[in-house]
Amino acid sequence: MKLVLAPMEGVVDFKMRQLLTNIGGFDLCVTEFVRVVDACLPDKVFYRFCPELSNNGLTSAGTPVRIQLLGQVAGALAENAVKAISLGSHGIDLNFGCPAKTVNKSKGGAVLLKDPEHMYEIIKAVRDAVDSKHQVSAKIRLGFDDDSNSQEIVDAVVSAGASSIAIHARTKRDGYNPPAYWEKIPPLIKDKDITVVANGEIWQVADAMLCQKRSGCTDLMLGRGALSHPDLAKKIKANINNEPYVGLEWEHILYHLINSAIHHDPAKDEKYFASRTKQWLGYLKRQYPQAITLFDEIRRLKAKEDVAEVLSKYAKAPQFDANHNA
Repeated sequence: MKLVLAPMEGVVDFKMRQLLTNIGGFDLCVTEFVRVVDACLPDKVFYRFCPELSNNGLTSAGTPVRIQLLGQVAGALAENAVKAISLGSHGIDLNFGCPAKTVNKSKGGAVLLKDPEHMYEIIKAVRDAVDSKHQVSAKIRLGFDDDSNSQEIVDAVVSAGASSIAIHARTKRDGYNPPAYWEKIPPLIKDKDITVVANGEIWQVADAMLCQKRSGCTDLMLGRGALSHPDLAKKIKANINNEPYVGLEWEHILYHLINSAIHHDPAKDEKYFASRTKQWLGYLKRQYPQAITLFDEIRRLKAKEDVAEVLSKYAKAPQFDANHNA
């Protein structure tokens, strides 16, 4: 079983990848999308989206990172894919799932689900350009307005030669509203020779097990579930391997937050630490009710030092056993 950390625009950046992979359980991370128009981007753009390139494409915990590209011009995407691989990306991921209106208006992301032939052209161009030893994956949804052409979409990905496909089991119209229709995946991938990763609405270990059962997929992708439950990947792996694991308590999560340097960025203004902390508390409150109280306590704080002082009051370092389990 492989667990992949989903690419979440504006949320799962370099420092969040560092924090979550340090906690453990993930086998691969995918970056926020790199927007490609019609030219080959300079190296600095790839390093900005994926600082892990300076560490052989690995997080500080040793988890491989794959750069995700988004665009509509097959040739330009292929050229940038080759560049990303040359810089150290562990494969290339192509975005056909982003539901953002601004992205879709420029013919990127989920809007391409309306045109499987165009998807095929993009994937094939990238696959042909990238050496066969490197993986080319595609992230899709079940469709745009509905799932009437979902089989055509999957067939396009497979026939174009993609190494794997991550299926967010909802349409663009569904957005992120529950449920995720995991049961719609098996008919789409029947007799297909491709690795399939199921994605959507995995918030707890029980969700992961049910997703595997209904989707027929061994590999899973975690997004918002990992943000609300930072050691979810580790819990899932322990469950699969029948290993004992005691989850992180609230004070341990705060310890990881403070000591990961996730909010330290000299290039950002003084308010960055506070705003980023409040953003994450919005996800954490689903698993930890203490996040609601903490948000209220720091709601009016803007200075980094003031927020850090409040967090430090409640943070506590987790105690690890010989297997590095909390």
